[in-house]
Amino acid sequence: MATTKGSEGTVKSGANAIAEIRSYTITETADVLEDTSMGDSSRTYLSSLKTFSGSIDCFWDETDTNGQLTLDPGSSVTINVFPEGSGSGDTFYTGTVLITERSITASFDGMVEASFSFQGTGALSETTV
Repeated sequence: MATTKGSEGTVKSGANAIAEIRSYTITETADVLEDTSMGDSSRTYLSSLKTFSGSIDCFWDETDTNGQLTLDPGSSVTINVFPEGSGSGDTFYTGTVLITERSITASFDGMVEASFSFQGTGALSETTV
């Protein structure tokens, strides 16, 4: 079984790597429809529509004009998530997302950090570089 270190990954906004990423999450879910009918002894379900969403946490970088600054709330971007890096043969996930939230936080004894949340619109595709 192969394992991958988180430090090998990257996330891109379109073709541009997002700078200073600390972590990311991408979640894909499927709705279910109940199709139980009278006389059944157990509930039964069918798979329905899929959706995906996620977040990206970074050290804030105001000079990252092709990465962090493209993640403006309300904007639509193509997100490319590379869990194992972006080398030939590596798996990645891609989809169009709407940026739903941006927060910038800081404390007196820490770094300035930025968090971005997104909602997928359409399908999330899994492919290889």
